[in-house]
Amino acid sequence: MDKSHASDVRLGIGLMLVNKERKVFVGQRKDTPQDQDSSFSCEAWQMPQGGIDKNELPQIALFREMKEEIGCNKGEIIAESEEWRTYDLPPHLRVRLWKGRFKAQTQKWFLVRFLGDDQDINVNTTHPEFLDWKWVDFSQLSDLIVPFKRDVYLSVMKEFGWYFE
Repeated sequence: MDKSHASDVRLGIGLMLVNKERKVFVGQRKDTPQDQDSSFSCEAWQMPQGGIDKNELPQIALFREMKEEIGCNKGEIIAESEEWRTYDLPPHLRVRLWKGRFKAQTQKWFLVRFLGDDQDINVNTTHPEFLDWKWVDFSQLSDLIVPFKRDVYLSVMKEFGWYFE
């Protein structure tokens, strides 16, 4: 990451949460950006992700974000990505997200085994980000994601693909 622009880039985590059947958790975004850009899927699905607070370790942020987004943090880390992955926000979203402070997000990704049951998942949290959720086959992930995050997803899928073989 270019340090001269570090203040424009939000640090975050992403998690590929997998159940016992090796299916991957995805949530349907509550704030689907389709109204601003017709290239987005009308059902913008994504894996859980979120920001890293100041002085917070990525592994701690992972379990905090998991609790905030899906209502529980019953999981164990299987693998951590070797590199940070960055995506740029489309210009029209920069003003809507993160109070306009960031133009991009760089993320550390984790492969996480879900240790709970489906009834432990509740996306109707204090500040819900998802309307709905489901478990999907690993091979479906790249088809569900909004275009501006697709390269990150493909890269994460390549790195963690060994788990699904």
